[in-house]
Amino acid sequence: MKKTIGIIGGMGPLATADLFRKIVTMTDAKCDQEHPRVLIDSNTNIPDRTAAILTGGENPLPQLAASARTLERAGADVLMMPCNTAHYFYDGVCAATKLPVLHMLRLTAEEIDRRKIKTVGLLATDGTIRTGIYERLFGEHGVAVVKPDAAGQKQIMALIYDGVKAGNAAFDTTPVRAVLDAMLALGVEAFVLGCTELPIAFADYALPYPDVDPTAVLARAAIEFAGCKVKDA
Repeated sequence: MKKTIGIIGGMGPLATADLFRKIVTMTDAKCDQEHPRVLIDSNTNIPDRTAAILTGGENPLPQLAASARTLERAGADVLMMPCNTAHYFYDGVCAATKLPVLHMLRLTAEEIDRRKIKTVGLLATDGTIRTGIYERLFGEHGVAVVKPDAAGQKQIMALIYDGVKAGNAAFDTTPVRAVLDAMLALGVEAFVLGCTELPIAFADYALPYPDVDPTAVLARAAIEFAGCKVKDA
C-alpha cells in the first residue's frame, strides 16, 4: 500500500510548488492512481530562517513543529522540508512528530558521493552557509567545498531574494554568472543549489552550469518512500 507524503512548505511557496511538481513529473505513472498521495501545508507564517540564525529573528521552530503535527494528524506517513536553511531546526522538528523526516541535505551529500563528484560549489543563503551543515556532511564523504567570496555571496542572496522570491523575471544575472565562472576556475565540478529557490533560478534565468539539485534529490527519496516508481533519469 502506498504511503502518504507530507510537505512542510511555504519556505517559499514557489520552492514548495517546485518540489510537488518534481514529485509528479519524476514518478513513473500511467494513471492518477500510480502517483503518491501528497499533503502540503504551505505555511507562510513560518518566520525567515536566515534572519533567525543570523540576527536573532523570530524562531521558526514553533511554526515548523505546528506544520509537522498538522500533517501527522492529516495522515502523512513521512515529512520533508523543501528549505535547506530550515534543516538547522531539523532535530526540533523531529522531536515534534512521531513521523520520519527526510533530511534533504544528507540525501544530497549521498547523491554527490554516488556521482563521484569531489569538488562542489556551494550556493546557499547566508544562514545555511553560517551553519556549516553542508560542509560537515560533504566532509564525511571527502568532498571539497568552494564557497563564493563575500561580494559573490551578496550576489547569490540577491538572486534568491530579489530575483526568485520577489518574482522578478527581469532580474539581471550578469553579476551572478561572473561569480559562478570564478568558482569554476577554482575547480568546481558542480554547483550545489543549496537553497530551494536556486533550482527555480537556474531554470527561469537559464543559468547553464552543472548542478546538483537537492529538491530533485528529495523528490526521488519521497517517491521511493511512498512505494511508487521513479522514472529512469
